[in-house]
Amino acid sequence: MNAAAMRLIKKYPNRRLYDTQTSSYITLEDVKQLVLDTENFQVLDAKSNEDLTRSILLQIILEEESAGAPMFSSSVLSQIIRFYGNAMQGIMGTYLEKNLQAFMDIQSKMQDQGKNLVDGKNFVSPELWSQFMSVQTPMIQSMMSNYIDQSKNIFVQMQDQFQNQTFSLFNNLGFPPPGQEKGGEES
Repeated sequence: MNAAAMRLIKKYPNRRLYDTQTSSYITLEDVKQLVLDTENFQVLDAKSNEDLTRSILLQIILEEESAGAPMFSSSVLSQIIRFYGNAMQGIMGTYLEKNLQAFMDIQSKMQDQGKNLVDGKNFVSPELWSQFMSVQTPMIQSMMSNYIDQSKNIFVQMQDQFQNQTFSLFNNLGFPPPGQEKGGEES
């Protein structure tokens, strides 16, 4: 990513965000629009130059989740929290990122198929679009279900491989397998 193409947003101690490209103060809603427009941007603390981009993005997610149609259930959020500090934290981040990318790929394919319904700049008809979506929704659900099953299997394989490598490492270092003490019986 070219640093010159990066849009710089400064966050001041008064919690205001300043867009250096437009020389104006902006809101979180404006930052959300930058995300939706796939603009490259970075939010920096005006005093310390600390990168606050992730923090601002998390604020936007919090606002979206609080707005009445949350994407994440309490159970999912609890599971995510449990991965922090866990040995699998790094793997989980990559796993979630790859799953989101796969979902975006599916969405992109659906949008490409939807372009066939476009006549110039106008949709052929609302009814035709409704029919298209009624066919696409079950197909997407099926694709996602298959992907989730495959993804789950891959994750379980990764976890088993990680566990086997860990046991092998500890055995090579002379540590007994879990649940067994050296020279004694299981307690």
